[in-house]
Amino acid sequence: MTSKLLLPVLFVVLALAAGCGGREVTRTDPDTVTDLSGYWNETDAGMVADSMVAQCLKGEWLTSFASSRGERPDRPVVVVGGIYNKTSEHIDTDLFMNEIERSLLESGKVLIAAGGTSRMEARSEREEQSIFAASETAAEFGREVGADFVMTGRIGSIVDQEGDTRSIYYQVNLELVDVETALKTWMGGIEIKKIIDL
Repeated sequence: MTSKLLLPVLFVVLALAAGCGGREVTRTDPDTVTDLSGYWNETDAGMVADSMVAQCLKGEWLTSFASSRGERPDRPVVVVGGIYNKTSEHIDTDLFMNEIERSLLESGKVLIAAGGTSRMEARSEREEQSIFAASETAAEFGREVGADFVMTGRIGSIVDQEGDTRSIYYQVNLELVDVETALKTWMGGIEIKKIIDL
């Protein structure tokens, strides 16, 4: 008798588990704007990077560079340093830095020096080549191109909420510092404000 009752109950439990376990995933074009939560996302990162780089490349520093550097390359060498997240949410600043590097590089007006992990990996590869590669193919030490400028910045936010409406205000600030003199040669900023109905 117990086994007769147990079988229908087991069937119902399995049917419910099968119905609740499904998840629908839709692939979409990465350029599609998706703003599900209202928080910082890939659209913001790309838009801000392109806008900030456009601001930066209109700066006086770029024109004065060409006339002051003599033997240096005709284009300034920039290393993108730390972009600091001062918001209360998780923002992958490495991805944002990559967007800035991409936008700077695509402009054709500057050269990008590897920084951080990329630089260390290049140095490690050069060291290994000095041991394991044929001397005629091994990369030489002391041939790195030094950066003329380092770009750093911060992302800050203010969140305000009343009832079912939330406001998020982002401010992104970047600055370009001359490596030799430590003088700031350019500063720029952009603001984003989002209203989210919850």
